[in-house]
Amino acid sequence: MNPVKIGVPGAILAALCMQPAHAQPAVQADYPNKPIRVVVPYAAGGPMDYIGRTLGRKMQNITTLVIDNRPGAGGALGTDLVAKAAPDGYTILHTSSSHASLPVISKSLPYDAVRDFTPITLIVNSVGFLLVAHNGITAKTVPEFIALAKTQPGKITYGSGGIGNVMHFAAELFNDKAGTQLMHIPYKGVGQAIVDLAAGRVDTCFGPATALLPQIKAGRIKAIGITAPARWSGLPEVPTIDESGVKGYTFVPWYALWFPARTPDAYVKRIRNEVAAALQDAEIRTAMGEQGFVPVGSTPAEFAKTVVEEIQTNRRLAAKIGLQPE
Repeated sequence: MNPVKIGVPGAILAALCMQPAHAQPAVQADYPNKPIRVVVPYAAGGPMDYIGRTLGRKMQNITTLVIDNRPGAGGALGTDLVAKAAPDGYTILHTSSSHASLPVISKSLPYDAVRDFTPITLIVNSVGFLLVAHNGITAKTVPEFIALAKTQPGKITYGSGGIGNVMHFAAELFNDKAGTQLMHIPYKGVGQAIVDLAAGRVDTCFGPATALLPQIKAGRIKAIGITAPARWSGLPEVPTIDESGVKGYTFVPWYALWFPARTPDAYVKRIRNEVAAALQDAEIRTAMGEQGFVPVGSTPAEFAKTVVEEIQTNRRLAAKIGLQPE
């Protein structure tokens, strides 16, 4: 792949988007000619399993995708396994936007999140996170919520799935853009944060739309805005935070595929094109939509841009709130 000017530091982008041709192994003309291992660095049953298996069914005509769950160290264990795998096209990392937050919250990752991987494609985006509040919060709109928060700096709390979790960064980006001072209450998982929100033990959270929808429909909490650049068909009456006046605010978790660094460009192109083609299938698009995903199928360069910019944003937010890597 050739370097592309996309407004991010050239050295970082070059490391992410291309490897020297002489460093790549010989290309097999009949690639892929055996199953491809797809390493998911989290426990079985999560969204990456669903995405991988759904794609796998559509790509059976060219190869078999074998999901290999390798949880541990917040995703770092399985990710490192791929970083150190042979760049022969038969080991793929399937991970999420946590790939862009781990380098910010972890002091000593055994891999480099940029240099040790070759981007293939951003498969899907989430439909976005919902900004929700328990019913004791009087605000019903984003402007009302911001006004209320500004009268009580540091008093209104938000729950997240843990320090450095994507919910944490979504809320801190809101604090940054809206000029609020919501107080972080970290939990050991998304589920615990949602339970305490519904019970009124925390005031708000920025959380996965599909996970929060049952609580909203049950009337236990209310949706105020959505972090995506477009409204969600599941709650079309809920405006985006950007359209509600916090201009430039978007936060969209994503799920994507990587090869180890130095994997031949021909293999990257083949897998990316097959994924993009699968995502055009009406059945696949419907299945993804039902799970709260928006199909993307980006080019490697487009995906590289997303990753680099997100790492930079996370580092800036971490510095602003004094979040130190551990």
